Amino acid sequence: MQIRERGEAMISGLHHYALSVPDLAQGEEFLQTFGLETFEKEGALVGRCTGRDQDQVRMVEGPHKQLHHMAFTVAADGVDALRESLERHGVPLIEPLEGASGEGLWIRDPDGTAVQLIPSAQAQPRPVPRVDTNVGGQYNRLNQAAWREMPQDVAPRRLGHSLVFTAQPENMTAFYTDVLGLRLSDRIKDKVTFLNAGPGDHHVFGFITSTHPGFHHASFEVPSIDAIAVGADRWRSAGRPTGWGLGRHTIGSNFFHYNPDPWGSWIEWFSDIDQIDDCWVAGEWEVPPHLWGTPPPEKFTTNLEAPRADS
Repeated sequence: MQIRERGEAMISGLHHYALSVPDLAQGEEFLQTFGLETFEKEGALVGRCTGRDQDQVRMVEGPHKQLHHMAFTVAADGVDALRESLERHGVPLIEPLEGASGEGLWIRDPDGTAVQLIPSAQAQPRPVPRVDTNVGGQYNRLNQAAWREMPQDVAPRRLGHSLVFTAQPENMTAFYTDVLGLRLSDRIKDKVTFLNAGPGDHHVFGFITSTHPGFHHASFEVPSIDAIAVGADRWRSAGRPTGWGLGRHTIGSNFFHYNPDPWGSWIEWFSDIDQIDDCWVAGEWEVPPHLWGTPPPEKFTTNLEAPRADS
């Protein structure tokens, strides 16, 4: 398959990610500390952003932490094209996994990871006030004390993107672009591939080159850079281990702060990500992951997830 940069849109965004974890009570405490609402649904622990009617993360109980499945939304006018593409590329449908909803179409990607394709629009994120800034010679905030307002809302608004580990980034990229209709955004040479779903965020999904499949991180948008910093302070005050941030990424340009989860992967707050449209031209770059900030932890891109028996 040939990797395409532009094509017919089928996937319209990331719906949720799902992990198998050994302790759901630990998972619930972790998600709540991060700022998500949690509840039980269909035998799984579900996390949602306050004010957004869409599952963002699912956790099911298992012997050890493992990527369970990825779920994407499919535009209403893209369902027929998706079915045709799956048939044309010989991708069989599978039964829904235990602990997941049965809606939509279920397939496996080249790494063997289950993928749920849900015919649904993306739910609207919780609305937040405009953030006015006085930077770069543009003074937009008058008679308004930012310090009194910025720290009040730090909760995640939406799941923005997720990156997974793979030993076959070319095959995975070709599958998600040719078969499922995502588009190539940019690459960090020999390391990371970023994919988008059309006009909107620079990336919604991507791959980090590794020895075997696994889950690296999920990233949630918060209202501002101040929300990231205040959230990180609250995280540390809750006794959680220090992560990586504050910083600004190169690819995507977003402000970030990563928090380690209890199982060797990461969860991220982000703000101010690049927005792109069909005129965007993908590039391949030899750059570090961040424009500024402290160096990443030594094992930041180490895949600590145990190899699956089928990988």
